[in-house]
Amino acid sequence: MEKKLHFHSSWESLKEKIKETHVEITDQDLEYSPGREDELCTRLASILHKDKEQVRGWLESLDVNKSMAG
Repeated sequence: MEKKLHFHSSWESLKEKIKETHVEITDQDLEYSPGREDELCTRLASILHKDKEQVRGWLESLDVNKSMAG
C-alpha cells in the first residue's frame, strides 16, 4: 500500500516552486491526483535520478519548509 502525500499548500503553488528551479520538469510530469502519489513519485524519481522515497520526502519538505530544499 502506498503512502499518501500530505501538503498544507496547494499542489498548484508547489508545482510552481518545483518548476522555478527544475526547468526540465514539465506540467505533464507534475500531473497529480490524490491516490496516485506513486505515479507522480515514479516520474519525478526518473527525472531527478533519485529513488521514490527521496522524491516523496523532497516534495513534502518543499511544503513544510516553504523553500526549495535540494
